Amino acid sequence: MIVTRIRDIAPDVREFELRAADGSELPWYEPGSHIGIEHEAGERPEFNAYSLTDSGIAPQAYRISVLRCGHTDDAGATGGSDWLHDNLTEGTQVRVQGPVSAFRPVPSARNHLLIAVGIGITPILSHLRAARHWGRPITVLYGYSPTRAPHLDELCAEAGDNLRLTCGRAEIAEATAELMSAQPMGTYAYACGPAGYLEDFEKMAAALGWPEDRVRVEHFAGLELDAGDPFTVTVSSTGERIDVPSGVSLLDALDSHGVTVPNMCRQGVCGQCRVRIASGRAVHRDMLTTDAQRQQHSHLYACVSRGVEDTLEVAL
Repeated sequence: MIVTRIRDIAPDVREFELRAADGSELPWYEPGSHIGIEHEAGERPEFNAYSLTDSGIAPQAYRISVLRCGHTDDAGATGGSDWLHDNLTEGTQVRVQGPVSAFRPVPSARNHLLIAVGIGITPILSHLRAARHWGRPITVLYGYSPTRAPHLDELCAEAGDNLRLTCGRAEIAEATAELMSAQPMGTYAYACGPAGYLEDFEKMAAALGWPEDRVRVEHFAGLELDAGDPFTVTVSSTGERIDVPSGVSLLDALDSHGVTVPNMCRQGVCGQCRVRIASGRAVHRDMLTTDAQRQQHSHLYACVSRGVEDTLEVAL
């Protein structure tokens, strides 16, 4: 794709517009979807995931808004977000994966409670725009810093009287509790923001009696995980048994034996490396599956999930 427009929309937040390099039409996408953009990091290129901010309906371009995070790895390489800020200019060509979604709305919901904190506004704005197009009932809460409020004007225009704005952690938490307590039965809640807020949000929803499947969150980063125990996995199509040592992901072990699994974030966040479990048990360490889904042992995310001893067989 080609970067066709860049604009600064808040301090350290830059919007990038991308169009097909050959001028072709772009695929529609579900609200809450993200794309992966390749960036140079260390020894090999990597793809980082960024939320699309439009409705996904007949898109003429893909738009993402990226916060400069200031992260570097142990080798001193900058993170993907900083790399985009430092290297992309209008006319730059980039490789893109997707769009894909692990944060899609439920069309039949009686109401949609959309909660964004900080740069978490990006997938929530996509949900809002689609809801407005289809006439779905929505309530929106946006918690932001007085010095950084990306997309605030667009949010106000789209949400109108259904929008509540808050500043500061205490006020955001208070407003979240108030709105969560006041929603009609059948409401689905969607939240995106810092990890600490999302953890509090899920605890609050559980304390208020919200069904787990009606609470959806979108994480920007995975958890810090330990090396995990070694295990052996069986590949259904060939019967091959592959040893996965401690500190090596299932994704990398499969790849080293010629079994390729699509992937993007490698943090258990984007959902790209979802694999069906043919038999056995998995240790789920992703940010996507609910407790109920984990008990079913039907799928895993190969970048972070692990098997239990030699019980795991994957349908690949």
